[in-house]
Amino acid sequence: MSQHDPSRSSLNDNARIVIPQRTRRSFGRWIQISGWRHAIAWIALFFALFPVLWVASAAFSNDPTISSGNLIPREFTFANFTTLFENPDQPYLRWYLNTMVVAIVVSFSTVLIAAMAAYAFSRFRFKGRKPGLMFLLLVQMFPQFLSLVAIYLIMSQITDVFAIFGLNSLLGLMLVYLGGSMGVNAWLIKGFFDTIPMEIDESAKVDGATHGQIFWGIILPLAAPVLAVVGLLSFIGTINEFIIASALLQTPENKTLAVGLQGFISEQYSENWGPFAAGALLAAIPVVILFMFLQRFIVSGLTAGSVKG
Repeated sequence: MSQHDPSRSSLNDNARIVIPQRTRRSFGRWIQISGWRHAIAWIALFFALFPVLWVASAAFSNDPTISSGNLIPREFTFANFTTLFENPDQPYLRWYLNTMVVAIVVSFSTVLIAAMAAYAFSRFRFKGRKPGLMFLLLVQMFPQFLSLVAIYLIMSQITDVFAIFGLNSLLGLMLVYLGGSMGVNAWLIKGFFDTIPMEIDESAKVDGATHGQIFWGIILPLAAPVLAVVGLLSFIGTINEFIIASALLQTPENKTLAVGLQGFISEQYSENWGPFAAGALLAAIPVVILFMFLQRFIVSGLTAGSVKG
């Protein structure tokens, strides 16, 4: 049996656990340290949600104009949605289908083609690599709608040869969208590819893997965050685009949502803001669903590609 040590017992009796007491900060101190961040966050949230709430209010209100409406509708109704779907001269469902097809095809093709180009610029060393990268960056400095006249003339000439890719064609509109989004997306994906160690490629080559197997089986799964971000941005941009689509699409059956909904408010004294708001609210549903599905990739995809260029 161990003998009792009186010195150790006295030390244990004298030892005390000191629990620091939390001092209550004043309101002014809280504002100085972290309160201003909360204030900025609430202000930003208000500016972001106010237009959405106003559009939602106009969609479920009987007020003919937005200026005479309120944030909370005086009378809740679905009449605007009924008007939206029952108007034979403005086929909303057809516009919705056209927009979804164009957005899905363009976003998927953008991710695929831009990823292939980014892989070549990131992993291969060839003559003209740096001038090619600089050319892509230079082209993206000019907005695509600046070349609207040239695009219209080119598409009108293509119509005489291949009408399926010319004016008033969804396929032609897809090609125009793809041509305008390749540069910046290739740059963004290349920056992410550069963060993936080259040792992974070399190890796969030692095991007998080809460049295609490395690209499809290793690089693309590791680059899922940036691919999701590029696809999401391309999807949103395609749905919201109006200028080019309004110039290339002419018949009501081939219009997209942005072009078709503009017809509700195109007249000077138009009173169709209710159906317009209802259509815009329904058009936002796929974007919200896709955003919620890909939200775990957004932060890492937007930041990782900017670390190394």
